[in-house]
Amino acid sequence: MSTEPNTAGWDAIDKEFVKLYGDQEPKHYGTLISYALGGPDPLDGISAYKTDEPVPHWHFVTYGFSELYDKESDNPEESGYGFELTFRLDRGAEEEEPPAWAINLLQNMGRYVFNSGNIFRSGDYMDANGPICLGSDTRLTALAFIRDPELPAIDTPNGRVEFIQMVGITRDELEAMQTWNTLGMLSACLPYMPKYITNLSRDSLLKVEAVTEAAEKGMREDGSNTGFLFVDQLEWEPGKKSWMRKTTPAVLTLGAKQAGIIGKLLQGRILKGKDLTLVGPEVRVIFKAGEEPEFAAGEGEVRIILNEQAAGELSRGLVPKKSVLEIPSLQGMVFGIVKTDIKDSEGNVVEVIG
Repeated sequence: MSTEPNTAGWDAIDKEFVKLYGDQEPKHYGTLISYALGGPDPLDGISAYKTDEPVPHWHFVTYGFSELYDKESDNPEESGYGFELTFRLDRGAEEEEPPAWAINLLQNMGRYVFNSGNIFRSGDYMDANGPICLGSDTRLTALAFIRDPELPAIDTPNGRVEFIQMVGITRDELEAMQTWNTLGMLSACLPYMPKYITNLSRDSLLKVEAVTEAAEKGMREDGSNTGFLFVDQLEWEPGKKSWMRKTTPAVLTLGAKQAGIIGKLLQGRILKGKDLTLVGPEVRVIFKAGEEPEFAAGEGEVRIILNEQAAGELSRGLVPKKSVLEIPSLQGMVFGIVKTDIKDSEGNVVEVIG
């Protein structure tokens, strides 16, 4: 005898899309071999619905971040990771099949979550370090995350599930989100990006005066919500005393790609009395506001105290260009900025910054 599998979690997701699209049969892409059994795709499935409101687009939803079948996790409040991703993508008038790259992108988000354990929440962002559609000339090189405007959180038999929409953004829009906040920036963009529909051919919305004014006002009044930043190129070399009793300064090395944004973040954090933590492969650097500039290094951690003057000097000096920066009020250390190689998915250098 065989019994039907329990699909209560899956059915709860389907029910929400029936409310939006009625009896429309979506384009669905499943997996032949489950991830648990060695298959390449971590998500059990992805569906894409066609809609013409407010403009023709695909509305994708994932199946697999939440518990689709029986309850397995120990947390009764949330189903699995507690969310599923959605993605709205501009659709051509004659387009009958959703593009494969979008399916692959959503599966890649699954690989990231399943391998790292990091989850997506409304207000998060991610730098894709290249076009979100590989091989295209789109300016969209990063992703932001916000609650889907048409899908409230649901309670399923396996726990709560939120629908988090993924939004393609440009490099300068990402920087604006980092120096202000993601939800504020997306809200400013909404009149020019209805329902947060991703359009590969669009230009930066920071070219719209109203959006730029909102971002600048937000940073000036609110500061930055980015308290932690993961930095690929981050190294610390302690100062050394030579045989002539001269001391070489300690060196904090940063990559050119992130030097500029770190400078802007210092303005939005230290000048508002907030900490900024940089997390690198082997060291963590914590910038804190204080009265007298100083630094102290311990095992795997460096603490740097900046007053308003030192924060301003450092912020102005951190630019995406190879250089060595000395801060007069912060004695005993220098900041080294080195070139950053931007590589494609095959490891080829496609851009050098600095």
